[in-house]
Amino acid sequence: MKEKTMYLIFGVLTTAVNIAAYFVCFDVLKIPNAPATVIAWVVSVLFAFITNKKYVFESKQKSFLKELLLFFSARALTGTLDLLIMVVAVDILCQNEMLFKLLSNIIVIILNYILSKLIVFKK
Repeated sequence: MKEKTMYLIFGVLTTAVNIAAYFVCFDVLKIPNAPATVIAWVVSVLFAFITNKKYVFESKQKSFLKELLLFFSARALTGTLDLLIMVVAVDILCQNEMLFKLLSNIIVIILNYILSKLIVFKK
């Protein structure tokens, strides 16, 4: 139960980091949607790796690089899904970017937990 609670807490914080980074890029810096989404993804994945490794899964793996590569690979899959959702919803269907950013992040959080638990930080 502790692991899921910690994942939920850091998942919400990761989502906040992702949305804040996207907002700064897209609305403040006027970076186009797709690059803003990619930048937000990189920033939030770095935050997520550190917090997931240390606080959620309490990983003691000796192969830091292997864990990092697995984490980024898994997140690349869900990051691609996030990008596809944002491009289709915002660029093609002209929907509200913040609403779809939030919805996309909910889907991504669930998939990221499953991948992290079963592949990246498995015990």
